[in-house]
Amino acid sequence: MSAIAPLNGIRVLDFTWVGAGPIGTKLLAEFGADVIKIESRRRPDPLRRTGPFASGDDPLERSGYFADRNAGKRSIALDMTHPRAREVVLRLTAATDVCAQSFRPGTLEKWNLGYEELIAVRPDLIYLAMPMQGEWGPHATFSGFGATLVALCGLHELCGYPDREPVGTGTNYPDHVPNPMHAVVAVLAALLHRDATGEGQRIELSQLESTLNVIGPAIEHADLGESPTRAGNRIPHAAPHGVFPTRGDDRWIAIAVVDDRRWQALAELAGIPKFADQELLHLEGRKVREDEIEMLLADWTASQDADELAAALASVGIAASPVRTADELLAGVGGLRERGAFEWLEHPVMGRTVYSAPTPRLSMTPGILASPAPLLGADTDEVLGAIAGYSPGEIAELRAEGVLT
Repeated sequence: MSAIAPLNGIRVLDFTWVGAGPIGTKLLAEFGADVIKIESRRRPDPLRRTGPFASGDDPLERSGYFADRNAGKRSIALDMTHPRAREVVLRLTAATDVCAQSFRPGTLEKWNLGYEELIAVRPDLIYLAMPMQGEWGPHATFSGFGATLVALCGLHELCGYPDREPVGTGTNYPDHVPNPMHAVVAVLAALLHRDATGEGQRIELSQLESTLNVIGPAIEHADLGESPTRAGNRIPHAAPHGVFPTRGDDRWIAIAVVDDRRWQALAELAGIPKFADQELLHLEGRKVREDEIEMLLADWTASQDADELAAALASVGIAASPVRTADELLAGVGGLRERGAFEWLEHPVMGRTVYSAPTPRLSMTPGILASPAPLLGADTDEVLGAIAGYSPGEIAELRAEGVLT
């Protein structure tokens, strides 16, 4: 195992807020980047005010949601609306490799801190912009959120049952999957390019277009003149494929029969007479009678224990899993705790707090959670002194003027 993290020596100025950006920059921090989060008590990251909350006196330091997305980072409190904030950012940028922001287009430019101003002090800077609908176009200046993004890209329309209204994805799915992953890949690619050529570059990551990748098959169907619709838990190439009740209060199991061989295995295991019908041997026949199959299967699963049934189905090659709750996963059900999927760190305000552990398992350079989420502005003096070259007296002056707050 190497003692040097793969992103050791890479510094990131993190202007991103809430979801997609902070998750992406957290991934960079896990692999050694020095990520410096910029916010202020006047305009903190809104996620600091979003529950679940731990006990504590400071309302900005109790969000478990914020903590999990910002572990391993440092924080400076900088009021970006103050005229002298520009000077601070430029001095930090001169010693920075990556600048990441998720503002609406024109926000940094309003403070005279656009891409051109930043590369004037750091020509090989990698600049990541993550606007909702791109940096240009008819809706570029529209604000948005995960729920509106899911609607914009068409994903919302595909979620739910055909005879009911769209239900969305439950969580702000783009924040967790496509947006941060595309951002990190782009930044790493730009770093490799810089290593080879010495050139920095500007990255535009439209969160809408990033999320559009998720519904690629629906776009293909539309191009062929078909009209994809909501289908509940069903998919075209498998049957049965859904979630079924099991014994106990609100207990469920997900079952996916993905080919004819596994259908025969299910029919033998369940012993349901109608499952022996010859016309159900192939997918086409099962799709015709899918309602009937699901009703019979639900009657069979309803009397069984979810874990025992999942094990029995797995033993004959059928993909199945109990529907888990967060409480179960944290308690160790399913083996995630045993595998180290969670870590507990001591937070200065919240105390011992659970965090999502680094997910990719690199054998030589594993990711680490170097520290809990930072208190707002906890590293201001250290960062401004060691990186931007301010003296203690200059830092005190900035604080007295309200630049650092």
